[in-house]
Amino acid sequence: MRYRRATAAGGSYFFTVNLADRSADTLVQHIVELRAVMQQVKQSHPFSILAMVVLPEHLHAIWRLPLGDTDYPMRWSLIKSGFSRRIAKCEPIRASRLAKRERGIWQRRYWEHQIRDEADLSRHVDYIHYNPVKHGWVTRVADWPHSTFHEYVRRELLPPDWGGGNEVEGGDHGER
Repeated sequence: MRYRRATAAGGSYFFTVNLADRSADTLVQHIVELRAVMQQVKQSHPFSILAMVVLPEHLHAIWRLPLGDTDYPMRWSLIKSGFSRRIAKCEPIRASRLAKRERGIWQRRYWEHQIRDEADLSRHVDYIHYNPVKHGWVTRVADWPHSTFHEYVRRELLPPDWGGGNEVEGGDHGER
């Protein structure tokens, strides 16, 4: 079966990418490695990060691809494999993954949504920034360190007390 993904050259996309072990804290424990790999991939295959949050076991991001480019799957593949190579092998690996020479860090698939318009973009940016509160990691958005929220505050796009415990609209976005 071929999995079909949305493709709009130069489009913006919302992503949810999960670890295979949803009880792990690998992403925040290895945030330096994750940032380094993302920067490396951005240099060789440019894209813009419009918003992002990294939680212990999953991340959300909104990317804008260059005009004429639709290949976000290749970028995610490079990020996931590059990150996996940078951290010690300590996760359980099922036989099906061993046979394909895969690590057991990431879920194979991820959720993507093509951003339709400015209102859709705004809803997804809010969802990303509020996600640490939604999952109970913090009570205030500003208290989560691994988020573009802080850049939005620096650029005066959001006030420092935004999302200070009030529910923000947003759907499930492929989370389990």
